[in-house]
This record gives sequence, structure tokens and C-alpha cells, in this order.
Amino acid sequence: MDSSSLLLFLFLGFFCSSEFTSHAARIPDYEVQTLKTISTKLNYKYWNIGQGSCSGGFNRAIDDNSYSNVTCNCTFNKGTVCHVTNMKEFMTSLDYRDIIFPFYLFARPFDLCALLNSHCIHLKGLDLDGTLPDEFGNLSYLQELALPGNRISGSIPHEISNISTLEELVLEANQLGEHLPPSLGKLSHLRRLVLSANNFIGTIPENFHNLKNLTDFRIDGNNLSGKIPDWIGNWTKLEKLYLQGTSMDGPIPSTISQLKNLIELLISDLSGPTTSFPNLKDMKNLKILVMRNCSITGEILEDIGYIGSLKLLDLTFNRLNHTIPVSFKQEKKEKIKLDFMFLTNNSLTGEVPSWIISDAENKIDLSYNNFTGPHLDSCKNQVNLVSSYASSARNMTPWCLQKDLPCSGKAKYYSLYINCGGEETTFKGKTYEKDNNVEGASQFFTDGIDKWAYSSTGAFIGNQGGSHLAKNTSALNSEDAEMYQTARLAPTSLKYYGLCLRKGPYKVRLQFAEIMFFSNQTFGSLGRRLFHVSIQGNVLLKDFNIMEEAKGAGKGIYRDFDASVDGSTLEIHLYWTGKGTNSIPDEGVYGPLISAIAVTPKFNPNPGLSVGDIIGIVIPSCVVLVLILVLLRMKGYLGGKDLEDRELRELGMQTGYFSLRQIKAATNNFDSANKIGEGGFGPVYKVVTDLDFPLTTGVLSDGSVIAVKQLSSKSKQGNREFVNEIGMISALQHPNLVKLYGCCIEGNQLLLIYEYLENNCLARALFGSEEQRLNLDWPTRKKICLGIARGLAYLHEESRLKIVHRDIKATNVLLDKNLNAKISDFGLAKLDEDENTHISTRIAGTIGYMAPEYAMRGYLTDKADVYSFGIVALEIVSGKSNTNYRPKEEFVYLLDWAYVLHEQGNLLELVDPSLGSNYSEEEVMRMLNLALLSTNQSPTLRPSMSSVVSMLDGKIAVQAPTIKHDSMNPDMRFKAFEKLSLDSQSHVSAFSVDSQDQGSISVDGPWVDSSISLHSREETRGFPSSSVLLTGHQDL
Repeated sequence: MDSSSLLLFLFLGFFCSSEFTSHAARIPDYEVQTLKTISTKLNYKYWNIGQGSCSGGFNRAIDDNSYSNVTCNCTFNKGTVCHVTNMKEFMTSLDYRDIIFPFYLFARPFDLCALLNSHCIHLKGLDLDGTLPDEFGNLSYLQELALPGNRISGSIPHEISNISTLEELVLEANQLGEHLPPSLGKLSHLRRLVLSANNFIGTIPENFHNLKNLTDFRIDGNNLSGKIPDWIGNWTKLEKLYLQGTSMDGPIPSTISQLKNLIELLISDLSGPTTSFPNLKDMKNLKILVMRNCSITGEILEDIGYIGSLKLLDLTFNRLNHTIPVSFKQEKKEKIKLDFMFLTNNSLTGEVPSWIISDAENKIDLSYNNFTGPHLDSCKNQVNLVSSYASSARNMTPWCLQKDLPCSGKAKYYSLYINCGGEETTFKGKTYEKDNNVEGASQFFTDGIDKWAYSSTGAFIGNQGGSHLAKNTSALNSEDAEMYQTARLAPTSLKYYGLCLRKGPYKVRLQFAEIMFFSNQTFGSLGRRLFHVSIQGNVLLKDFNIMEEAKGAGKGIYRDFDASVDGSTLEIHLYWTGKGTNSIPDEGVYGPLISAIAVTPKFNPNPGLSVGDIIGIVIPSCVVLVLILVLLRMKGYLGGKDLEDRELRELGMQTGYFSLRQIKAATNNFDSANKIGEGGFGPVYKVVTDLDFPLTTGVLSDGSVIAVKQLSSKSKQGNREFVNEIGMISALQHPNLVKLYGCCIEGNQLLLIYEYLENNCLARALFGSEEQRLNLDWPTRKKICLGIARGLAYLHEESRLKIVHRDIKATNVLLDKNLNAKISDFGLAKLDEDENTHISTRIAGTIGYMAPEYAMRGYLTDKADVYSFGIVALEIVSGKSNTNYRPKEEFVYLLDWAYVLHEQGNLLELVDPSLGSNYSEEEVMRMLNLALLSTNQSPTLRPSMSSVVSMLDGKIAVQAPTIKHDSMNPDMRFKAFEKLSLDSQSHVSAFSVDSQDQGSISVDGPWVDSSISLHSREETRGFPSSSVLLTGHQDL
């Protein structure tokens, strides 16, 4: 046993006795030597230690904040011998140390085996280190062993299990690790097992099921694995169960309903499958119920509202739906029964009850849900309702209740400075706005001009009235110390919003300083605060520890991040996942903390010219423009000869216009050396702009890489599709749609100028030739699929123009340098007016990707795109082309094979072998089930794209349909595709062999695949019914 372990073991015991002092009684010499050893170990200088110390050598005031108190029992040997029975040092301002031990039981100063009658060892917050000695196992009568808030490391020795009388084992907030000893399951008398805030790994041992006398089990903040065991229902005497931030897997076992004596139940951040709301109706004594981020689906059980003792309910970050049960309402009062109710980030629906909206007494947070009413006029409500209304209720709610918090006026701001938790201050010439609102448990606060806001959620367990503001009380030695004097904190979730920001890239600086812990060797230095940070939904810091990163408490640090504002709102989210300590230096000290925020643009916010410059430019330009127009008129280029010219002008595009001369110069007269692909539209060229090729015109800067798409004279797409594509894309702006810079129409030349996508198309990345394929890991594939879904959701539901793409496929999904997905090729897109249930139209698209109702009858809705998305999702998971992959002769497409595997329960056989085992089975199954749901034969059963996004994000559960596949009676979709394939082959004489190859992959560029175009009954009168136009539609 090492010296530190031995010294730790010397601080022993607790013996309840009265305080006696005597001038005649003396402390035995061996006990004096032990006291001196402890004093040396603690570097404690305030005791006058000697055999007569009980007469006054101990008890004294140390300073204004602390007092030393030692209790002696001097009744031994007829009042001639004293033993120290209790030692306490009161730290009135900082902490409290409790050293309790019976020295008189020592046979000699270091005789450890003689302490067989010691009942209790309480050593809290003494900065003890080393490991737990094995000799603890010799204390066969020990009942309580409590060493919380120290620096003890190593593992729990198995010898502890030899203490058969042990009733309490409290080791929280140390640095213990390794696996939990299964032998602890032998401690049948154990009532309290508190192991929170350590570094334990592995599963909860099976032997723990024998601990049937447990009343208090806490193991939150460790790094465990496996599921919460079903046998936890054996602990029927349990009153407190803490399983927050354990890294364990769900679901919550149904046997938890057997714990009828629970008073506090706290579970959070479970991974794994979804689960329904557990049955807790018999927990009549429950006061605190936390089931945060546990993948709970379905409705909140009405029985919960009838638990009369319940005061705090936290069900945030789950997938709950339906309405809020009326059982939460107090009888004859317009308010809830609970003191705190947090239902943030769920999918609750219906109207927010009036008795909740009017409740000004209790703390309620319903933010980020899908309510549809009632109509509210203001953002100032008693309840936190930020972003809580569904998109369908957008017209009846103020901006703060809508999704994404859209700007209520013009987006005019481009910078933001906030002094979190403090007053207005100036630093380096920038004014940081005050943020000293004291509310926080359930609060949405906006500044006076709707420039920024914050949303805070949660109550501090153990200190529910704790402040959400922190103020530094010690000196900070740094030039920017003023920025770290205050902070805002939150128990669970803290979101800051930059509002009405102009679109563009920004730099976000987050400033932190740990001002609630200490850097000295006191109890207050042992705290560990861990939390996540995300910006615009992207997690950028995980388990961020301010003290660890800053190398101590009271030291300021900052972290810079790049962010993009595509709408008008910037979201900065800090949230706690159950890790770290939660009772140092006091109960309820945990959760995210931030000192200041600075947001600055990475673009020029003031690009304008002076009035004189504008006049000097505009007048000569107008003269030149008039001369050019006259010349063009004389040459016959004006006057309405070309349909495309008229239609293009009528579109009112928001893009640039380039001359043919500029394009020829940039492409070196369309030199084949610059060609990167050959699509159905024609060739595509890569161009790097510079001073010799000035393609700027207010759109591009020198050095930009662009793609030029040229309509060839033999193209079958047609000029109308060209004009249609320009009109569609010029009105659309979204991160997951290809950006159009401009166009060129001169004579018979039709050209589009797009952004250049470095990683080509998804088809080439997945199933191109070996040298063309990209090594896409599972997170990247999931990101690509989510990007496609978001782009389609924008087209269908969010853009001003509701658009059906009609040709979603892997070749029309391009990948930028960061492998973000961007939807391209709008030549076949159709406007979907709100009042139309569907469109009967000319059939156009790609074999293998068209929905059956569209391919057979020309019945077009946005659900046709959902079907195509499902096919692409299958391709992303499998790495195989839907039209090329035929595992067996009887299967027409990859989708056909997927349904067979679904029936057999072997869907995971579809996973791309190149992924190996490096993927999440849960996420893969979610995407595969979603793909099958999206390709349902009935369009009404397919989800909307906004629902698809929520399903991919894990916010909504995916329930794949049960599909009966009969090989003797194939699904109509396969019949449709086979018919179309045969029809198209009957016209092979009109086209080249290359254009017939549906599965071909371009070696040079992403513009590949085959599309078809045929007419529905409404558009084909006077034409043969078998007329099918097959084109090499391989556009960008």
C-alpha cells in the first residue's frame, strides 16, 4: 500500500458522543502522534497538539471565515484519559470539511486491523489523493464509508465487499475508474451506493441485482455502456435513482414501474432505440421526474398528472407527440399542479391549454414543439413558447413562435456583441450589450430591438432556486479580464440567437471563464463542468471543460468558429448532457456557462459607392446602354424574334448576364481541355476566372471556379427547358441547391453559369469506376441524405415557389468540397400551386426513379419527389445503382430486392460492404425503413419531405410499412418501369447507343444517366399512344 493510501486510511471513523473536556484528563501519546501526522498531511498549522490539547489546544477561530472545532470524550479510565471523537473545520464562506474518526480505537498509531469497532468514516472535500486501501476490507463492522469530493483514483478494491455490515458507500466526485466490482453485489445491507461523477466504465454488474435494500443509487456522469438492466425492478425499496449522462443505451426498462417508492427519478441521454412512455402511475411519492433525451415517443401518460407529490417534470429533447394531458391542471385554478414543467424539443401538437398560458406562478417551458394554437399577439408570455408552433400556424403567430425565428422586418444587422450575465461594457472599441436578466428557469428574453435573444431551460436539481447568473469574486490577471467577470449559466439548455442578420458567412467568438470553481486545493477546486456547444445545429464542442481548456479556474479563454446565416437567424446552443460534477462547491452547480459572445461578418457589410461615384457611373452607362440597344435592334437581335429571349426577360431573374464573348474567352473558345463532362444538355466546362476573363459583373470575384453548361444543337432537352431551368433556379436560394450565377443567350447559343462542385455527383461517388469512387463513411452518407431531404423540403414547402423537381436521382445530386449535397437540374421542374391537389402533365424523368402513379398516369404531386428520394436513399446505404443492380434475374431493381429483404428481416444485407462494421445499425435501419416508407405504392402514405427531415434527425420515429411481396404478382411500379424500358427500346434507332445506357457512369464528369419524357392523356391528343421520347438527360 503506498504512502498516500496509508495516510488516507488514517482519517477514520465517526463516533457519536457528547463533548467533554477536563483539565486533568490527557490524550494518549499514540493518539497525539496520529494527530500530528494528520496535521502534517493537511499542512494544518492551527492546532496546538499535545496530551493536554483537549483542555484548549484545538478549538479556536482561525479567521473571519473559519473556525476549528474538535470534540473530546474524557470519560475513559475514570476521567483520566481523553479520546478525540469528532473534528470539524467550518469554512463559512467557501466550504465545509468534516473529519470524523475514533482515534481511541487504535491499539497503536498505525495498527489498521484493530479498528474493528469503527462504524463510520466521513472524509468530504479534503483534497485526498491516492487509491483506496485494500485494508478497508478488514473493517468488518463498518457501516458508512463516505469519501466524496476528493482526488481518489484507481478502482474500488474488491475487498470492500468483505464489509458485510456496510450500509452506505459514497464515493462521488472523485477520479475513480475501471469497471465496477461485481463483488459489491454481496453487500446485502447496502442502502446507499453513490458513485456519481467518476470515470467508471463497462456495464452495471449482474450481481448488483442482489442489492435489494438499496434506497439511493446514483451513478450519473460516468462512461458506462450497455442497457439499463431489467432486474433494476428488484430494487423495490429504492427512493432515489440517478442515471444522468451515463452513456448507456435505452430503452428504459418496463420493470422500472415496480419501483413504487421512488421519490427522485433522473435519467438522461440514452442512446439506442425509441421507447414509449413508461408506466409510472404507482409512484405515488415521486417529487422529481427527469427523463431527458431518452428517445421517448408517443403521448405523455395522463397518469403522470395525477401524481400529487410531483413538483418537477423534465421531458425535454424527446419525441413526444399528441396534446398536453388535462390531468396537469389544478382543480378550479388556471394553472398547473407542478412547480416546474419542461417539455422542450418534442413534437407536441394541438392548442396550448389556456391554463398553461395564464400560469404566471410556475416555471413552464414548451419551446420547440408543433402546437397549432391559440392565436397569440406577443412574444412576451409567462411560458417559454419560442419556436413552439407548427409551420402550418405561421400566419397566426408572431415571429418568435415560428420555426427558425424569421425576421419580422428587414434583415439589417451584421454584428453582435453580448456581455453574458453582466452590464453593458466596452472592450477594444466594441460595445457589448448588457445581459443581466435574472430569470432563467423557463425564459425567452429579447433585447429591445429584436437584435438578439436567449432561451434558457431547466432547474438546478438540489438548488431549484439557484441563480442563472454568475459573478467573479477574485482577481483575474489578464488584459481582457473585464470580459470574464460575469457569466450566464443554465441547468439544461441555453440558446442565444442573433436575429435579423443579413445572409452570409460570420465569425462567432465564444468567451468562457470558470468563475464558480477555485484554483486552490480546496473542496471548491474539485468541480468539473462539462457541456456541448453547437452553432446552427452543428455540434462543435463536445464535453467542453472550461477549467481543463483554460488550465485552471478564473482564466479566460475563447473559441472561434465559422458559421453561415442562410435565413436571418444565428443559433448558438449550449447544453448539458449529464457529465461532470453537480454538487461542488454546492448542490446544483453544473450546466453550460458562457461569459461573452461576439459575432462579426466575414463579408463587406458596406459595399456601396458614394453619390458622386454612382452619378459618374450611371450616366455614361446609360448612354452606352442606349447605343448598344440601338445597335442590337438594327442587327435584328431585338424585336421579339426569339421565344426564349421574351420568356427570359419575363422571368425577372436575380442572376447575372454574361456575354458570349466573355464565355468564349474564359473557356478558350470551348476548348475540350476545359471540358469536365458531357450531359444530355451538352458539354460542361470548368473555368477559373481571373483578370483576363472578367466574369464578375457584380456576381463573381477573380479566382472563382465556375461551371459553364452549353446547350448543344443536338440536345433533346430543348430551349424551353433551358429557359425553365433559369427561371426556377434564379428564384431559389438554399444551401442544398446548386447556385446559379448567370446565363448567356446570344443567337443559337444557350449557356448557364453555375457554381463548380469539386466532388462531382453522388452517382460517381457511389458507383463510378474504381478511381472515381469516393470513400464515403457512414456519417458522410447520412449528411448527404439529410442534405437532399432538406433541399427537397425547401422546394416543396418553404420556398416562395412550390416546386416539384421531377428528376431526383444520384446524378442530379452534386457534392461540394465538404461533401455537402446540392440538388441540380431543374429543367424538368414543375410549379405546384397551393390550390392544386395534383398536376396532370407530360411525363418526364428517369427510369427507375419515377413514382408509379406518375409513370403510369402522369399524376404529379410532390410525393413523386419523395418516391425518388427513397430510391436515392437506398442507393446511398447500399452503394449500388437502382437500375443496374440485379442480385437475381427475377428482381428488376434494387428496390425490388430491398422489399424481399424487408420481408425476410434481413434489411442490413443492403448495407454497402465497403462500410464494414463502421456504422450505426440504428441509423442505417432508420434510413432504410424511411426509404421503404418513401417508396410506398400509395402516394398518400408517403411522408412529406419536412417529416423526412425530422425522421432522419431522429425527432420522429420511422415506422416502415408492412409490404407483401408476391413474385407471381409483381408490384405495379415494377410493371410500369419494365413497360417504359421496353417502350423506350423500340425507338433505339433515333439515338446513339450511349444515350440508351441507363446505367452508364460518365468518366469525365457528373452529368450522366438516362431520362425519359412521354405525354399524358391531357397532353398527347393527336399523337400515337406508344410515342416515347428517350433523352440523354444528364444535366447539372
